[in-house]
Amino acid sequence: MDVPVINLGEIDGEKKSKTMSLLHEACEKWGFFWLENHGIDESLMDKVKGLVNQHYEESMKVSFYSSDLAKELGCHIKASEVDWESSFFYRHQPDSNIDDIPELLREAMQEYVEQSIKLAEKLAALLSENLGLEKDYLKKAFSEPFVGTKVAKYPTCPHPELVMGLRRHTDAGGIILLLQDDEVPGLEFLKDGEWAPIPPTKGYRIFANLGDQVEVVSNGIYKSVQHHIHANKNGSRLSIVTFYNPGPNAIICPAPKLVYPSCYRFQDYLNYYTTTKFSDKLARFQTIKEMLAPSQ
Repeated sequence: MDVPVINLGEIDGEKKSKTMSLLHEACEKWGFFWLENHGIDESLMDKVKGLVNQHYEESMKVSFYSSDLAKELGCHIKASEVDWESSFFYRHQPDSNIDDIPELLREAMQEYVEQSIKLAEKLAALLSENLGLEKDYLKKAFSEPFVGTKVAKYPTCPHPELVMGLRRHTDAGGIILLLQDDEVPGLEFLKDGEWAPIPPTKGYRIFANLGDQVEVVSNGIYKSVQHHIHANKNGSRLSIVTFYNPGPNAIICPAPKLVYPSCYRFQDYLNYYTTTKFSDKLARFQTIKEMLAPSQ
């Protein structure tokens, strides 16, 4: 499958309408897409990936292969209950744990996540606009967003048939931005009942997907999608995933403007429908809801 590619370099020019349409379709029908010209510094992307790989080789690899998971895979370990990964989590905001991550990575990781936040905020505004909401709707709904980054390696696995790198799931939060491996595959997303492989990164693209809370706020117009990661016997896969999520006290609900109207007489809807049959369905529902507002 050809995963949608959104060129953010065209979002402010004469191709804005087309680009916004492509983004809307990607969110509505796919729930995941590639981003080009996203604004994150390419040399910084290279630096972060290099430092993570260095830290893995120097400090994480030996401990992973010495773990019970690695030594007992296929014996006492239930593959359905574990993930073949070596990872740590950098919490950026609102409360940072910068001092808990490897010193080698602190400066570069902090700068990378700050640039990722700007990209996530830009996407949040574009998604809000595409949904017909105020541009800052998602940002406000997330109520001082929580931002954190999972830094992971999916080590070379001698028996990839016995375990998943990461089991099937949807992401709980909002907008997810992935800086991934240039060579080793493994990530797959569910699309129309089939698993769509996400190839290694081409150039300096960022991979984006939507979490459960965007689906809720959009009243199901946009989708969070199941995905998993295969273990690989031919190499270790790099994954740096930044989560732009609602804050822990954010109250999440569908945007009122997007919720279906309720308690209307079908004949009244039918009367309106006959004159708007070939117009946009969501706009029709919105008009019906507004017509009902005084009596509700």
